[in-house]
Amino acid sequence: MREKIFETIQKYDTIIIHRHVRPDPDAYGSQGGLAELLKASFPKKSIYMVGKEEPSLHYLSRLDHIADETYKGALVIVTDTANEARICDQRYQLGDYLIKIDHHPNEEPYGDLSWVDTEASSCSEMIYEFYLAGQASGLKMSDAAARLLYAGIVGDTGRFLYPSTTEKTFAYASELIKYNFDRTELFDRMYELEPNLVKLNGYVLQNFNMNEHGVASIILNKELLEDFAAIPSEASLLVSTLGNVKGLLAWVFFIEEEDQIRVRLRSKGPVINSIARKFNGGGHPLAAGASIYSWDEVEHVMKELEEACINYQQEF
Repeated sequence: MREKIFETIQKYDTIIIHRHVRPDPDAYGSQGGLAELLKASFPKKSIYMVGKEEPSLHYLSRLDHIADETYKGALVIVTDTANEARICDQRYQLGDYLIKIDHHPNEEPYGDLSWVDTEASSCSEMIYEFYLAGQASGLKMSDAAARLLYAGIVGDTGRFLYPSTTEKTFAYASELIKYNFDRTELFDRMYELEPNLVKLNGYVLQNFNMNEHGVASIILNKELLEDFAAIPSEASLLVSTLGNVKGLLAWVFFIEEEDQIRVRLRSKGPVINSIARKFNGGGHPLAAGASIYSWDEVEHVMKELEEACINYQQEF
């Protein structure tokens, strides 16, 4: 499949790369890393990165603004996006040919070519693997591409702490850090928090609820976020903060937005993406997201999460 993708890329003069809505470092890392890789390898091709920009990720990359006409006869590649509904900028449909590169469970296949590897720690890891497979044929790594791919791997592995981290992940990371970029500066930008978010994190640690089944939750409604001068996307950065709690099996953040309540699910063992799918979402077995549209649905989510943890405890 990597060879087929490389052959397809060679055929097109214009390549437009998309990723998912509400991006994280791996979305930017895989999208931007692939773009920089192709720019270094094919300087005569027109390579674009599109989508709604996330201000908190400006330090990684800035995106391009292109006209609809640019899609005519273009190759479109979508990275790190499980299903079409989550592709940021629906103009991806205007292209001549569509490629999907992703590491989420392939519940909703799409694209003329699809490379999905659920064993990969991140989509950025897959892009580096694509480079390794094609370097003998002319693919060239650049410092800019290496920086973005490294950031994507770090972000989706929780600084190499998540179970998805493998020996291969460490090997690829060790190769990427040989390129010329400032790791210290990158880590600082990825993990530094504004004082208001540090205080909000303190609120989370003091006010989360945890039951006897190892299920924890926290509700961050509009009023609370306003009190801390935080926006929903910033609050989502704090989801991993409960990961060190002893006895915790799974947890959920309910974060209120303008038109819905974001459900951020995390787990230390119980499979939770099946729960997310019941509530308009999806994701990885141990990290998933969903959406509900009423606070009355919180109880239903919690019941599902509790049942998953009880079943997990009975199995082990």
